[in-house]
Amino acid sequence: MLEFAFMQRALLAAILVGAVCGTLGFFIILRRLAFIGVGISHSAIGGVAIGLLLGIDPLITAGIFAIAVALGIAVVRKRADLSEDAVIGVFFSGSMALGIVLFSMNHGYQQDLFGYLFGNVLALSTTELWLLAGAGLVVVATIVLALREMLFIAFDEEVARAYGRPVDLLNSLLLVLVAVTVIIGVRLVGVLLIEALLVVPAATAALWTNNFRSQIVLSAGLGSACGVAGLAGAYWLDIAAGGSIVLAAVILFFSSVLIRGRG
Repeated sequence: MLEFAFMQRALLAAILVGAVCGTLGFFIILRRLAFIGVGISHSAIGGVAIGLLLGIDPLITAGIFAIAVALGIAVVRKRADLSEDAVIGVFFSGSMALGIVLFSMNHGYQQDLFGYLFGNVLALSTTELWLLAGAGLVVVATIVLALREMLFIAFDEEVARAYGRPVDLLNSLLLVLVAVTVIIGVRLVGVLLIEALLVVPAATAALWTNNFRSQIVLSAGLGSACGVAGLAGAYWLDIAAGGSIVLAAVILFFSSVLIRGRG
């Protein structure tokens, strides 16, 4: 399958996106932020709709919109006397509704919508691959630089505040990283499935090791491996690449559960 240039680009994207999602997914699992990931990823639908209607690259508008939603969640969660789930639910449903309304205004974009919802990695251009790589590098570099502080906050947020750590800033930063990672993965698996890559490889890694640094490395490796396996399966079975990649991750998770359960 690597005789084709588009498959070579798709393979590189699968490896990169899997690694970035796995790395960030460690913190999503550690801090139990899976629902936040769902809210931010699905909110990107509103940004995609805005981009298509205005004739702007949907990935740009989706990225801006997802980051705005991430920061909005952080601000409202701090100011409003509401549970975190309630705030996320409001942003999640509102963004989805906006996307649906905007798409209903022009039926000609239905095919474009399908690609952004479920991914279309085979249409990835060389320029998009480079942009994806650059954004992925920024996400991973940020995590590496803030690793100690993020781990401190994950263990005990109140103690971190007492020690003068910028808890609110780092919480907002984590949400922004989730938003950026969502946009990175849109071409690969789409906004509806990207949450799986943010959660499943990290959850699988947690089954195999309790060492946090080992979990991060293993999660990134599993994310890339699932990307490669899923893409190969999609090619040979002639099925959707995004769904195939996520199924590979889910199969690996349940296989790990069975194996570790026997131990």
